[in-house]
Amino acid sequence: MNEGRPVVREYVPDALAGERVDRVVSFITGASRSIVSKCINNGEVLCNDAVVRKSSQKVTSGDLIVVNSPLLDSGLEIEADSKINVPIIHEDQDLIVVDKPSGLVVHPATSHKKGTLVNGLLSIYPEIASIGEPSRPGIVHRLDKGTSGLLLVALSAQGYLGLSEQLQRRAIKRVYTSLVLGHLESDKGVIEAPLGRDPKSPTRRTVLVDGKEARTRYEVLDRYEHPSSCCLVRCELETGRTHQIRAHFSAIGHPVVGDNLYGGSSISFDLERPFLHSSLLAFEHPISGDSLSFSSQVPKELSTILDRVQ
Repeated sequence: MNEGRPVVREYVPDALAGERVDRVVSFITGASRSIVSKCINNGEVLCNDAVVRKSSQKVTSGDLIVVNSPLLDSGLEIEADSKINVPIIHEDQDLIVVDKPSGLVVHPATSHKKGTLVNGLLSIYPEIASIGEPSRPGIVHRLDKGTSGLLLVALSAQGYLGLSEQLQRRAIKRVYTSLVLGHLESDKGVIEAPLGRDPKSPTRRTVLVDGKEARTRYEVLDRYEHPSSCCLVRCELETGRTHQIRAHFSAIGHPVVGDNLYGGSSISFDLERPFLHSSLLAFEHPISGDSLSFSSQVPKELSTILDRVQ
C-alpha cells in the first residue's frame, strides 16, 4: 500500500466478532459502506496483515484491521469539543507538548468516538484535521488511557513529517517514571523481549518469539518495603510498542503498580490507574533543528503514593 495516505489501525472489539469485514471497517472509520467497498476492491484493507478480498469476510475479536486509502478523507469526521481540557506546556507554530492527565483517551476509536484528547485539540487547532492519520490528526505518538504525562502533537505538515521521521529512527528520547511490584535484582538493566498481541487476550501484549522487537532500558531510583515491596523505576523506551513498559515488567515478574490488566494489583496502594507517567521528552525541533527537552512531575495521585511508601 502507498505511503502518505490516510491510515486507520484498529483491533476488532468483542462486540463486533463474527461481523462482515465491510461493516466493521465502516464502524471503525465512520466511512459509508460504499466507500468501504471501494477500499476493499482497491486492495486497501488488511486483516491481520492479509489483503481483504471479499466484503463478506467475517472477522473475529482481536483481528487487526488496517485501512490505507485516500477515500477515508471523505468518510471520517471527528467532532471538535471545547469542553476537553488540554494542558499545554509548550507551543510553537509547528508543534505542541501536552501534559496528558490519566483517564483521557488520546484519539477516537470504536469504543470512544468522543471525549478524547484529539476532540479537544480540534477545538483549539482546527488546522490539524488534515495532518497525519485521519483517525488521530496531529498525533505523533500515543499514551495509554491510564498513563499520564508528556505527549507530542504536530501542528503543521512539515512538523509531523519531521517528528515522525525522528520517531522512526528512534531519535526522540522518551522517559517514564513507574512504580513496579517487587525488587528488581539489578539497579540498571535492559529488558529485550519481542512483543505481540496475546492470543488469549487481544487487549494485552505478551512476549512472543515472532513478536516485534522491543527494548526497555531501566534504572532503579528507589526501593521500598511497605506497604508492599516495590521499586521506583526510570524507564527509557528504545522502541515504542503498544503497552511496552507494562508488558515488559509484567513478563519479568514485576508488573506496574495499579495495572490490573498486567497483574499489578493495587490493593495495597488504593490506586485506580497504572503508576506510569511520561516524565521526559527530548527531541530536535523538526524545523529549526534546536534541541528541545521537557519534563513533567508525577501528578498528585501518584506523588501521594510515594509519600506513603517507605
